[in-house]
Amino acid sequence: MKIGLDAKRAFYNCRGLGNYSRDTIRILSEQKAENEYFLFTPKTKNAINFPLQPNCKIISPTGLLSVRVPSLWRTFGQCQEIRENKLDIYHGLSHELPHSIKKRNVRTVVTMHDLIFLKHPELFPFFDRYLFQKKYLRSCLIADRIIAISQETKNDLIEYLSIKEQKIDVVYQGCNPLFRQPVSEEEKKRVGLKYSLPSAYLLIVCAIEKRKNHELIINAMYRGKLDIPLVIVGHPSDYQKELLLLVSKYKLEKQVIFLHHVETSELPAIYQLATLFLYPSFSEGFGIPILEALTSGIPVIASNAGCLKEAGGNAALYVSSHEPEELVNAIRSILENKTLSDQMIAEGMLHSSLFSDENIADTLMQTYRKTLV
Repeated sequence: MKIGLDAKRAFYNCRGLGNYSRDTIRILSEQKAENEYFLFTPKTKNAINFPLQPNCKIISPTGLLSVRVPSLWRTFGQCQEIRENKLDIYHGLSHELPHSIKKRNVRTVVTMHDLIFLKHPELFPFFDRYLFQKKYLRSCLIADRIIAISQETKNDLIEYLSIKEQKIDVVYQGCNPLFRQPVSEEEKKRVGLKYSLPSAYLLIVCAIEKRKNHELIINAMYRGKLDIPLVIVGHPSDYQKELLLLVSKYKLEKQVIFLHHVETSELPAIYQLATLFLYPSFSEGFGIPILEALTSGIPVIASNAGCLKEAGGNAALYVSSHEPEELVNAIRSILENKTLSDQMIAEGMLHSSLFSDENIADTLMQTYRKTLV
């Protein structure tokens, strides 16, 4: 089978959509090596470097206009490449399909990650909401099949965009295999020294933006007089300025540590050195950091926002994203009860095995086969 994959974010996005794209490419090319994979990217200069299998071929623009205006190629120009390579399937990995692709005699799949901009419009500028809704709806309407990364996203597609249920398949995400490998004590020591990590700490890893709800943790630390430090891993943002004001107000400067531009290869050590992982987000498409934490062997507390229970299953504790006291009680219950902590770690490792590369590859191929019928 010849499968085209929209790889722009695989090569140029360090956040969730990029991780999803890279993992999908890796999983398919390793687990279903009999296929050919064509990775479409509007440019290749200064791209993120990640290993590719021999069955992967990068497709990028060559014409002068397309090279100078890569967005035009991604929207229109790649359809010619799709036709010339005689693809069986083209898979848009992040909400989008090229214009006029329906005329190219290729079956199409699009992955929809979330509709947070419709569920929480207050978090997005008007123009972004307008553009997203137009783009996402168009992709869903022209795609032969839709992949939702969680049951929650599937339900949202039905409710907010009126997509027919029978057109949607739920295919869960996995996580980078780095998180499944125990980190050596030497590497833990090196990473701990590099980032001046305390001997015990709470951890949150995600974009530092308002919907991730970091402030709930800081409020809980203050109200509960928790003396364990908090390590926040993510890229700096305007929202971080709000958090720093809150930290200053509560005089928690010595307890709250921000880490920026952390290498992916160092994240497993930061996870495995942590005492407890927190993820109090208001809304998510899936919540991949929860899976990374469970795979790393640390207890998890998440908000009870819909899809996070799909990521954490029965292995995590869940609290309201609006009640600091609930979070305080949950943190204390784990810190003060080693039996509970050990039980959550064991259940987390078992739950994370459901998201294996093999399971994800098989489920993706089931969707592709449905698409070709």
